[in-house]
Amino acid sequence: MNTRRIRQLVPAFEVTEGAGVTVHRSIGTPALRNLDPFLLLDHFGSDDPDEYIAGFPDHPHRGFITFTYMLDGHMEHRDSMGNRGDLRAGGVQWMKAASGVIHSEMPQQTDGLMRGFQLWINLQASEKMSDPAYQEFSAAAIPEVVRNGARVRVLAGEFGGTRGVIDDPATDVLYLDVALAAGADFSLPLDDARNTFVYDFEGSARLAGEALTQHTLAVLGSGDTVEIAAGEAGTRFILVAGRPLGEPVVQYGPFVMNSREEIEQAVADYRDGRLVRTRAAMTGH
Repeated sequence: MNTRRIRQLVPAFEVTEGAGVTVHRSIGTPALRNLDPFLLLDHFGSDDPDEYIAGFPDHPHRGFITFTYMLDGHMEHRDSMGNRGDLRAGGVQWMKAASGVIHSEMPQQTDGLMRGFQLWINLQASEKMSDPAYQEFSAAAIPEVVRNGARVRVLAGEFGGTRGVIDDPATDVLYLDVALAAGADFSLPLDDARNTFVYDFEGSARLAGEALTQHTLAVLGSGDTVEIAAGEAGTRFILVAGRPLGEPVVQYGPFVMNSREEIEQAVADYRDGRLVRTRAAMTGH
């Protein structure tokens, strides 16, 4: 066994998105522009409605996937083609923007805690102009594996023989939400063919003996096993892994393509009302 150690620690910093929502961003920053195939990671969380109530009004995407995991709160998704999604605590939404989507994500609460993550996953060149699609699942649909002081919610990929709800063979992403009791250990065979990160958001933990701190993303180095030990108060973190695409990344705001010419086309399509070509298929429960 060769334990994967921390290669880089990336502190998240506050940025303002949408109509004034405060998020903590780690991937998609000067310290870590991307971690192929991951383009962005935002952690949002506040019990102050002034920090989230304005939400994310209509905005476009092309060329990638957004993966939203709602820990607490209630958000409604609508797009320009008439699709509607209802994302509540513990639920997930996988949106393949691909050739183009214009959508909004708006809070459906006026007080209380709203907390979660949004991850952007790049699409390979052959998929960037494919038809958009959604997968959305409630908390009850997400499988959990409980053993040895660990509760693992399997959002995507496979853990312990249990497959997650998100089915996307094109990206082959592993996405786990792991809660460990005080003093519990977590071990996962995971080779370095996948770029992997861990983001601790509750309690404290150590990864291969090195401290993990909240609001700091840990990029893992080479090896074949991930080893994490919870601190005295327990811990909760997300662990995400994906196979790199190894393709050029050209990004302009919400458009991620492979060349400057493709970006210019996306901007022109949005300006001229041609960005959305096909209504996205929607699945889930």
